[in-house]
Amino acid sequence: MSEHDGLQDRLRSMEEALEQIGTSFDERETCQELAGFLFRTLSDAAAVDLIGHDPGARGERVAVAGASGLLEEAVARSAPVVRALDRGSPLETWTGRIAGARAYLASVPLTGPDEVYGRLLVCRTRGDFSDHELATLHFAARLAAVHLRNARRLAATERTALDLQRALVAEPGRPHPNLEVASRYLPVGPRALVGGDWFETIRLNFGRTLLAVGDVMGHGLDAAVDMNAYRSVLREVASTDLAPHRVLRQLDALSAADENRRPATCLLVRIDPARATAVYASAGHLPPAVFTRDGTGELLDVPVGPPLGTGMGGYEALARPISADQTLLLYTDGLVERRSEDIDTSLARLAALQLGTRASLREVVDAVCAGLDARHAEDDVAVLAARIRPR
Repeated sequence: MSEHDGLQDRLRSMEEALEQIGTSFDERETCQELAGFLFRTLSDAAAVDLIGHDPGARGERVAVAGASGLLEEAVARSAPVVRALDRGSPLETWTGRIAGARAYLASVPLTGPDEVYGRLLVCRTRGDFSDHELATLHFAARLAAVHLRNARRLAATERTALDLQRALVAEPGRPHPNLEVASRYLPVGPRALVGGDWFETIRLNFGRTLLAVGDVMGHGLDAAVDMNAYRSVLREVASTDLAPHRVLRQLDALSAADENRRPATCLLVRIDPARATAVYASAGHLPPAVFTRDGTGELLDVPVGPPLGTGMGGYEALARPISADQTLLLYTDGLVERRSEDIDTSLARLAALQLGTRASLREVVDAVCAGLDARHAEDDVAVLAARIRPR
């Protein structure tokens, strides 16, 4: 093969590498793409050993392509020789023997600016690697290292975002002893981003408790910050002991005064166990559900006002009796909404859940999330369940 032909093959291989390596932000998938590419283009077998995130972590073989037995059976007859250096990364080659036949091996580390991610190993029996092939090997390893670095940066960012979300959407405040609550928050998808779903419980005078669930429009850090602001203002306004619809009116006015505050839906329920009553008020939120002891559900027709932050006001209250054998369920739209389904159909599916005689509220929340497949929802899910605790 002429030098010109070798260069042309090398350029084609590099173009293929750019197309085939790093198609996702998954570390192991990137390693498998790297091994597969090198097996298809210049080796009989390829493997990638990946080093974990923690300092001192040992390497783990996460990807193999081709005749993996070659990699396991090749016995080194001499110390590896550095054949090339690429930005400080040494490419080593050596020979071994497999069933009496000579095998040619090459290895190069997968390195970033300040970290070694792992090592790439290739093997073949049809002849030693040419300089152009080793250049392709180096290029593919460097390309994979860039994608591994990006994947780890993204994973670290997402861990921070999820930690922030968990801190903001903490367990709600403790209600009065006469009310039992259970909650659940599920971020959407495998790569969770900070969102605006939240819930809260606030103790009021005379043994009453205010329950709240809300959803700030959008995702990202801005939505999470606004969500925390709504919760903080709610606690302050609720301390004045206003009726739920008047609390919403105050929240709406205060939020509308902040031009940067995102609109949000919100549902408030003030429960008075001593009088066995619940007062509801909604700012653009989906209706609550009430399940009886036998497990049958009903959606309450709460008057719906505009979302918070619009400055339009116009909230109304609905008072309904509530007993100790009923379970109240508040939730955000991610629990029920599906892109291919009408919202009325989605809500009917919630009301039709047969929860049976669940012994605890945690079991109720588990059954609701399982029945509506909340872990595969298209949006964040927040659920808050409550039940009067009998004396």
